[in-house]
Amino acid sequence: VISTVVKDIDINGLRDLLDAFKSKLQQAVIVLAVVSDENTVNLVTGVTKDLINKVHAGKLMQDIAGKVGGKGGGRPDIAHGGGNQPDKLAEVLTGVASWVEQHSL
Repeated sequence: VISTVVKDIDINGLRDLLDAFKSKLQQAVIVLAVVSDENTVNLVTGVTKDLINKVHAGKLMQDIAGKVGGKGGGRPDIAHGGGNQPDKLAEVLTGVASWVEQHSL
């Protein structure tokens, strides 16, 4: 599980970084976040092909985006979301591994 904040990147760069992680790692659940100048959180989640039968990126996104004051969702392999409470982001990212353990199919 990789869950981290990335600095100095836009949402397109965040998606590109997610794709790079997914192509390099054989088994991973990845959550990347960026906080904009307007204190908006943008999130992307990705699950490698080997794990999409166990972890759903869209369901993970729904949970974490809600915890940062927003919404999100997507497919089993990739999801997008955001929120407006960046002060909660560190706690949310710390809890991703636990979420994956509790919600694996």
